[in-house]
Amino acid sequence: MAKKLNKDTQVCMSLAARPSNFGTRFHNYLYDALDLDYLYKAFTTQNLEGAIQGIRALGIRGCAISMPFKEACIPLVDEMDASAQGIQAVNTIVNTNGHLKAYNTDYIAIRQLLADYALDPNRVFALKGSGGMAKAAACALKDAGFSKGYIVARNAVAGQALAKLYGYQWCATEAQCAADILINATPLGMEGAQASQLSWAEDKIQAASTVFDMVALPAVTPLIHYAQELGKTVITGSEVFAIQAVEQFVLYTGIRPSAELFSQASAWSRQ
Repeated sequence: MAKKLNKDTQVCMSLAARPSNFGTRFHNYLYDALDLDYLYKAFTTQNLEGAIQGIRALGIRGCAISMPFKEACIPLVDEMDASAQGIQAVNTIVNTNGHLKAYNTDYIAIRQLLADYALDPNRVFALKGSGGMAKAAACALKDAGFSKGYIVARNAVAGQALAKLYGYQWCATEAQCAADILINATPLGMEGAQASQLSWAEDKIQAASTVFDMVALPAVTPLIHYAQELGKTVITGSEVFAIQAVEQFVLYTGIRPSAELFSQASAWSRQ
């Protein structure tokens, strides 16, 4: 039987420059499985301020925030949770009676994956990017005990600031660093204009043992594909997405799905 929408249906959404079906499929799968009167829809916008105002005005329950809006939306919310305040990047907004509170569940996902893959904090990493996702990754790495690492960013101001905040080194280009763990927190390899681009040079990937790509769409980016061919340990953006998405689901609904349901929703979202 088709789901019946009504005037009381709670709407949740996402905002991204390049919307995907991951969130839509993940959240709606759980809504259906748990018989919740919710609906999830992905959007993009050329007017971020108007979109955030619309969340408040229309009573949208929650909104996932993706690149490139994670920092730009900060002045548009009413309150920052500690998870977002410390990183100064937002990936989730929860609307409670017109009060917009911002969170960052990317940090939770990255920290969990570092533990799940048992990455040794004594190893040297190189993190490419200086935006919201890179901030979440750098914070998670620091909290996981990684003391030796590089922030690789062409934006000298942002890159140096991020490196200094967590006690890492800044490099303008990847040629200036050598690392055993490579992390991509840029749009390189993302579906769209940059889909065919390898986010790290082949020689850097060959020299590394672990590759971590934050890009979720496509599930297998050029970086992940090349690393898999070389037999490297890989951590994908779709793994990050699934973990951070379930934390968003809890914030929106107050319900934590079982591990089995989480696994089913994750698999469904990747189809």
